[in-house]
Amino acid sequence: MIDDDDSAPYGHDLGLSHDLPTLHRRGLLGLVGGGALAAMTFGLETAAQAVTSLKTIPEETQGPYPADGSNSSGLNVLKRTGIVRSDIRKCFGSATGTAAGIPLTVKLKLVHVKTKKAAKGLAVYLWQCNRDGEYSLYSSGLTDKNYLRGVQVASKTGYVTFKSIFPACYSGRWPHIHFEVYPSLAKATSYTKKLHTSQLAMPADAAKKVYATTGYSASVTNLAQVSLKTDNVFKDGYTAEMPAISGSVTKGFTATLTVGV
Repeated sequence: MIDDDDSAPYGHDLGLSHDLPTLHRRGLLGLVGGGALAAMTFGLETAAQAVTSLKTIPEETQGPYPADGSNSSGLNVLKRTGIVRSDIRKCFGSATGTAAGIPLTVKLKLVHVKTKKAAKGLAVYLWQCNRDGEYSLYSSGLTDKNYLRGVQVASKTGYVTFKSIFPACYSGRWPHIHFEVYPSLAKATSYTKKLHTSQLAMPADAAKKVYATTGYSASVTNLAQVSLKTDNVFKDGYTAEMPAISGSVTKGFTATLTVGV
């Protein structure tokens, strides 16, 4: 399943090198004032600088619950029929159950660092804990569940989109989401073929709002006992792993991040 989201926030952002040849100062001045033109030019330059400075996403541990065939459990959900899906809130295959929690849409834009072009065709395996801080397939009472795990293929604009829930903050870790990047869907069958492993660091403001709602009470205490500076994954830097986030607890949140590959 390919999420070809050309309406996404940066779906048409091809950079300053693409935009400038199509713009003519005289024509623009006939349409907008000098101040507006300056603001537009500044915006294009800022976008170009952001793409130019893009670096490869930091490598992180996949943690103890990846289900990608890498740990001693031998679990590999990547080979199961139904894993390729955008909405990961429900179990798939013969498993049943739905993860409750505040809705969260995760949008990742994959971009080749060397060429600065959208990484069309790469695959992303994303997984996370539920609102109780537990992982399907591993945690007690959830070994027969496989929700909050899924694979998507990058569209022509480089986007993959997952519909999930806001993850809990469990003891000892900052709230996060795991993901692996693969060369293609065909190769997204085992950790041995992955290109990158990383994590998303969820923004504190959104986390605090979510954790004030029913079902997330344990996360309030856990979040108060950890920080990005003390977290064993993000303490060496998290800027490239923290998504921009919008929305509310009533309508759900959307987290967007550009991932350099």
